[in-house]
Amino acid sequence: MANPLDERDFQKRMARVESLLHELDQGLDVQALTRMQQILRAVMELHAAAFKRILDKLAEAGATGLALIDALADDDLAASVLLLHGLHPLDLETRVRQALDEVRRLLRSHGGDVELLGVAGGVVRLRLLGSCDGCPSSVRTQKTAIEDAIYAKAPDVVGIEVDTPARNGHATAAGRERIALPILGH
Repeated sequence: MANPLDERDFQKRMARVESLLHELDQGLDVQALTRMQQILRAVMELHAAAFKRILDKLAEAGATGLALIDALADDDLAASVLLLHGLHPLDLETRVRQALDEVRRLLRSHGGDVELLGVAGGVVRLRLLGSCDGCPSSVRTQKTAIEDAIYAKAPDVVGIEVDTPARNGHATAAGRERIALPILGH
């Protein structure tokens, strides 16, 4: 996990990149902008190939290398780079399950839980369980905690569909809500 100082530094750098891209978009003609996009794509492809080679070498090193790959996957910054290049060692559903496991203690302290119904096309389907017999504030607390946990572990999720419990404790179609998460940024 990145420490807070590293996270602030990362956010500043991302803001700077976004600002520069916006300036390029506003100030360049279409041909120059296209050329810049091609250069950026080529650099990204080069980095992806290099990261793939690094991961392959680590995997070839055996148990120690595999442990290092796991450590990289657990580091927020390194994991985001692996995701960016399609190299994260864990699939989306596994990362969502990990996020839900991490948030369960908080959910249970509010009298609730969450069940993963499935992941398809980047959309996570969940069912909220318990939750103070339909108390709206508790449901909101659960949803917020779940969204934050999932986004932290799986920023590539494109949406979350949540079946919320009705007063009798059973989810209904009327209790389903689709929550769209931003792909880049929170």
